[in-house]
Amino acid sequence: MPPTDHWAPYAPDDKAPWDLRRVVHLHRRAGFAAAWDEIQRDLKEGPTAGVERLLAGKANAHAAVEFSATADLLADSAVAAGEIGRLKAWWFYRMLFGPDPLAEKLTLLWHDHFATANSKVQDTALMRRQNDTLRKHASRKFADLLNGSVREPALLVYLDAPANRKGHPNENLGRELMELFTLGVGNYSETDVKEAARALTGWAIEDGAFAEAAERHDGGDKTILGKSGKWTGTDLVKLLLDHSATSERIATKLCRQFFGENVVSTEALKALAAGLRERDLDVSWAVGTVLKSRLFFADANLGQRVLSPVEFVVGSARALEMFDPAPSTLALADWSARMGQDLFDPPNVGGWPPGRAWIHTRSLIARTNYASTLISGPNAGRPLAYDATVLPKKYGFGPDASSVLTFHHRLLFGTDPTDAVRRQAPGMEGGKVVAMLLSSPEGQSS
Repeated sequence: MPPTDHWAPYAPDDKAPWDLRRVVHLHRRAGFAAAWDEIQRDLKEGPTAGVERLLAGKANAHAAVEFSATADLLADSAVAAGEIGRLKAWWFYRMLFGPDPLAEKLTLLWHDHFATANSKVQDTALMRRQNDTLRKHASRKFADLLNGSVREPALLVYLDAPANRKGHPNENLGRELMELFTLGVGNYSETDVKEAARALTGWAIEDGAFAEAAERHDGGDKTILGKSGKWTGTDLVKLLLDHSATSERIATKLCRQFFGENVVSTEALKALAAGLRERDLDVSWAVGTVLKSRLFFADANLGQRVLSPVEFVVGSARALEMFDPAPSTLALADWSARMGQDLFDPPNVGGWPPGRAWIHTRSLIARTNYASTLISGPNAGRPLAYDATVLPKKYGFGPDASSVLTFHHRLLFGTDPTDAVRRQAPGMEGGKVVAMLLSSPEGQSS
């Protein structure tokens, strides 16, 4: 069990009160931002209720009516038409309107971990299938996630697995299985990679599904990570799951998702990894431990993680309650791609670069343009411009410029605007004030 000093549960006190800022932090980090009524609900009911609601998949108070049926229809239509752009729109629909924002956040995390690009796969049905598998196992035992993911036809095509056969090994899948999906660099040798490739020979795709071609499999003895046997691909996956480095890799991935840079110490990360090993690599336990921890709600972790383009795009629309009329999810997918995160097309097998790598001149210009477009309406697929007085009035704030600024600053960041921010706003129309806040440095982080 992880030492309590590293992952002690959060209990509000004078140094770390349960306040507006921490509620906003919870939803921006573990979901895609929150609407004002959701923030007030969790502020009133306390951190335990707020976190448990996220873990239970019931955090979104604005989930679409008949969400599942609509989502299925959108995905089926995208697959039938063979249009990857429509599949991207489907996923943005899920993130904006789905009842379970944490599940979508974890699906996005594993999409980056098991990175697969349609630019090579060229099959919308296989990309949809892989995405469904990632979502199904997103917060279960990592063994289920790994075993399901490495057998997904999209990933097998992307890593040239069907070309790997007895006498002609292809090392791509074996290498990435060790380097990216489980152990990490430095925990295996080149010989291990070659032997892993032999174990994976015969993994194939038949009629759009995973298959094992016995005649292509190398059934000879192999030595992998110091252990010898007539290992198959299934044996290889188990060897990797049992290795201690895999738990550290998962812990690192989760901490990168839920914490800013230099927040989690090496000792805390190792303690989380130890807890994972004790619990058969139960991802749901690790996520719950993180979100309930004092470390997650510490001052050092507030506003210190750069939002990815997808998080920024969806979170902006969700916080502003752009549900009816909603922006075009096709447009949202396009804006995210302009910022550098094109869903179903990561740049390489390593996925997207994390953290501050998202912030550069081109991406900042795109983020500023998106904020303006979202507020103005038509170029984001909304027939109406955002009226910055509507939400403040709905929740008991005045329509004056000061109240509009205060409400939106609290909504987006959980704090009151500073004097410097107030000096920027005088004379500025309400919508432009909101666009300014979204484009600000504070608006790029969670």
